[in-house]
Amino acid sequence: MVMITPRFKKKYLFLCFFAFQFFLMFYISWCPTEDLSRMEKLVLIYQKQIMTQDLELKKLKVPVTRPKIYYGTEQKILPKYIKDLPYIYAITPTYTRLEQKAELTRLSQTLLHIPNFHWIVIEDAITKTQLVTKFLRNSGLNYTHLNALTPKHYKLEEKDPNWLKPRGVLQRNAGLEWIVTNRNNKSNGVIYFMDDDNTYSLKLFDEIRFTEKVSVWPVGLSGGLRFESPIVTNNEVSNWFVYWKPERPFPMDMAGFAINLNFFLQYPEARFSLRVQRGYQESTLLSQLHVKLNDLEPKANDCKEILVWHTRTEKTKLKNEDKLKLKYGHGSDLTIEV
Repeated sequence: MVMITPRFKKKYLFLCFFAFQFFLMFYISWCPTEDLSRMEKLVLIYQKQIMTQDLELKKLKVPVTRPKIYYGTEQKILPKYIKDLPYIYAITPTYTRLEQKAELTRLSQTLLHIPNFHWIVIEDAITKTQLVTKFLRNSGLNYTHLNALTPKHYKLEEKDPNWLKPRGVLQRNAGLEWIVTNRNNKSNGVIYFMDDDNTYSLKLFDEIRFTEKVSVWPVGLSGGLRFESPIVTNNEVSNWFVYWKPERPFPMDMAGFAINLNFFLQYPEARFSLRVQRGYQESTLLSQLHVKLNDLEPKANDCKEILVWHTRTEKTKLKNEDKLKLKYGHGSDLTIEV
């Protein structure tokens, strides 16, 4: 068997390389002109590809600018604060449940686009929870965090329907108390009651901001109807489009009205009540403000547009957690916040 030494191998490789170069020069000198042209075109294509890639890399180095919100063809960057623009004080009751963080996250992503906005979040709890505290701290919003515990005999049991007992009453009252204590009649703004599971159009906040007394509008997916709404005649509220208890003084959803801040401060004791019958919370508060039908200001294109929806998140079923415990002795990691 012939052994190839490293020295012989090196010499052999050099001869092969020299032969290849000689063949390449011979081919180029004798190949047809059209082949040369084809090779030149390939080189040009490759150069263009390199240039395109360089341009794309340069684009990646462009400094990041603030996100922009588009309204039709008009382009705006929404600031956090605009001088002389009335503030919106939104009161949101919330309570501990599996879906709570998901609901608050979805809602907060809408609220981040609203200038001059203050979010008052009130937990139905004896103390403020770590989950909501951390969430609000990282939300990027102007907020006030409160807590007010609902007495046990007024709380819904797990299998009770949502309408059986009043919900969010003491929490909304705690929000109103904060406003009365921390704002005065020189403050310019509007009060709005926002549930944490509803869906809101940004256009709604533009409309309600300049409420003079009490503004009203339709609410979608409410009252067992496609929508509930004030009926407007000659730019004034004349009646109500509802099915359930139309005899109520103000038969509307909590998401369907806003109150001017200075107007509310004329009646600083006005509050919701745990002792009124189902469906009368809105009427109870507005009656204490001595509001009449002709005081109401229709919004949303004379109440022809739906800008808020009374959506409800389906309650999560954890049937497979129990199956995991039986099979492996444990469920999902409880240290991971959901």
